[in-house]
Amino acid sequence: MSRVTLSRYLIEQTRSNNTPADLRFLIEVVARACKEISHAVSKGALGGVLGSAESENIQGEVQKKLDVLSNEILLEANEWGGHLAGMASEEMDNAYQIPGKYPKGAYLLVFDPLDGSSNIDVNVSVGTIFSVLRCPDHCFSQNDALGEEAFLQPGTKQVAAGYAIYGPQTMLILTLGNGVMAFTLDRELGSFVLTHENLRVPESTAEFAINMSNQRHWEAPVQRYVSELLAGEEGPLTKNYNMRWIASMVADVHRILTRGGMFMYPRDSREPGKAGKLRLMYEANPMSFIIEQAGGAATTGTQRILDVQPESLHQRVPVFLGSKEEVERVTGYHKA
Repeated sequence: MSRVTLSRYLIEQTRSNNTPADLRFLIEVVARACKEISHAVSKGALGGVLGSAESENIQGEVQKKLDVLSNEILLEANEWGGHLAGMASEEMDNAYQIPGKYPKGAYLLVFDPLDGSSNIDVNVSVGTIFSVLRCPDHCFSQNDALGEEAFLQPGTKQVAAGYAIYGPQTMLILTLGNGVMAFTLDRELGSFVLTHENLRVPESTAEFAINMSNQRHWEAPVQRYVSELLAGEEGPLTKNYNMRWIASMVADVHRILTRGGMFMYPRDSREPGKAGKLRLMYEANPMSFIIEQAGGAATTGTQRILDVQPESLHQRVPVFLGSKEEVERVTGYHKA
């Protein structure tokens, strides 16, 4: 296998696809931060990082110690490089301002520092999700502060997205808008090495992921669709389906990229004021960009996720993503 490192791959993209050099450097910094997070995750109880931080994020969710640590690692790694105008994180109320002593750049970095953190204490795969946007012209106010509105761009405006998964191997999945590549961390070399090129999601699947314990709260189109999946060969879809649910979006999406499948996190009736559970900016947009670049599809049930115009940094949306055939089927049920 050719030993193409992430750095080498990004240099080649700069030469062949005109990937800007400052974007290349930004991705490399994010990758280094992910290596540091991977090291902290792997130490677990030995590093004293398990358990609750006894604090809540803006969504009212209890933060794990590793949530807070991962957030700090990403902020500190990226604030001084001169590639960013600002950052936003699922774990912070407001946009993060680049300190005045550091130069500012052309990009915005948006991230979920540790997706699936409820699984940390039971040693299940977790990950980091990130998205890169261009900072709009004149995005700073008179006091040189970056406003939230600079980040409120639809997913179609993303110039890069990816995630790191911290499992049996640490992997970095990346798209620059021309396909999806996967890199595996070689701990001896200390570098991410290209191991999977041009990942593709099969159009058809017989596997789905959803939290069945919430079934009684789902809307009618989702009830109909899942009941048809469960009916198997005797039902209208005339084939048997397997269900997988890890409760870590990174892990569930990674399985879909590897062998196909369907991931669903629909809205439900428990909190009618919330459109869904997953965050548009930090989870749905970057994962949808990756899935579409791999030949899959991603919708809210009624529209393409990447077309949603964000209204706030922490906006939530329903998510249906994965193999195109199944995403189109359940989206059609919503529109019927």
